Amino acid sequence: MRYLVDSFAWIEYFMGSERGEKVKKIINDPLSECLVSSINLAEVYSKSIKVDGIEMAEERRSFIQSRCAVVDVNDEIAVEAAKIDVDMKKRVKGWGLADSLVLATARAANAKIITWDKHFLGLAETETFTGALD
Repeated sequence: MRYLVDSFAWIEYFMGSERGEKVKKIINDPLSECLVSSINLAEVYSKSIKVDGIEMAEERRSFIQSRCAVVDVNDEIAVEAAKIDVDMKKRVKGWGLADSLVLATARAANAKIITWDKHFLGLAETETFTGALD
């Protein structure tokens, strides 16, 4: 299975939470192909600098890149994200352009998004681990 690991999931992973343990299982599963959007990499890096400093941000960036292929935003993803953004802002309170870029990236890569971000709840592309796994 192909997964795009969202910022929310990475934060849980680095906190060592119960949810983070679920992310860890997927990342360590040899049958899983893990991706990360360059947008998510930036979000995790930014939060890491604010909370733990630049050295920890670098360690986390290096770790993420060792476990996931980084998918950069190209013109096709950007255009699709713009279309998604217009639609989703009508339907989901607080939806942001970063959310649209992540969703467009997942669709382009045919990947499930691993997240607990409420903005992604109910989307076919999302694996939120609700129910039995939460």
